[in-house]
Amino acid sequence: MSEGAQSLPMQGKTALVSGAGKGIGRATAQLLARRGAQVVAVARTQADLDSLAAETGCRVIRADLADPVAARAAMEEAGVCDYLVNCAGTNVLQSLLEMTDDGYEAVMGINLRAALILSQDFARRRIAAGGGGAIVNVTSIAGHRGFDQHLCYAASKAGLEGATRVMARELGPHGIRVNAVAPTITLTELAAAAWADPAKSDPMRVRHASGRFAEVEEVAHAIVALLSDDMAMTTGAVLPVDGGFLAL
Repeated sequence: MSEGAQSLPMQGKTALVSGAGKGIGRATAQLLARRGAQVVAVARTQADLDSLAAETGCRVIRADLADPVAARAAMEEAGVCDYLVNCAGTNVLQSLLEMTDDGYEAVMGINLRAALILSQDFARRRIAAGGGGAIVNVTSIAGHRGFDQHLCYAASKAGLEGATRVMARELGPHGIRVNAVAPTITLTELAAAAWADPAKSDPMRVRHASGRFAEVEEVAHAIVALLSDDMAMTTGAVLPVDGGFLAL
């Protein structure tokens, strides 16, 4: 049976997706909309939001989540939601010896602080509404393995996984589940260009049992699965979406 012919398991639910303009966030917003959810899409680029709204009928909020004030204002505008996907992310390629204050702030501000702010505001509203709901944080295999020039990125993603476990423990009594997905290299538009050189991509690709990198839709399906009631007993988990990379 095609997906369009199936029931809408998330009808009546509202899902906020940060970083929804491109890549994994956009694919997640599209999938949630197809499953019947009302999507609240948060991103920095208005054109991306406009095209997503035209495609899915989602609500849109333009915000630079690197700014804590803007992040909280976005959550205030969003109101009470049932699901939160922290997908907004960035990277500045710097080694330990090259790290700058600006690079550190840019990466940690989006990848970690913004996710914590959105999760805090989401949880406060869910608890005030009687509890329940789910959060999925998007981390990375870079939080598990060392990659050159990924110092702050790795720190931010490993930090978000630690925060995922703390949130799961603290929010569990309120019926709020918190999990994470840790994707491998995922073929967003930018990543596809970055890994186009076989001399660079081939040595990395063979480290995957699947022999390939991930597609954005594959990560989106894992995120939506963790949000769903089918995973009611799963919280505090980090699910690798990595084609077996971490197993080898």
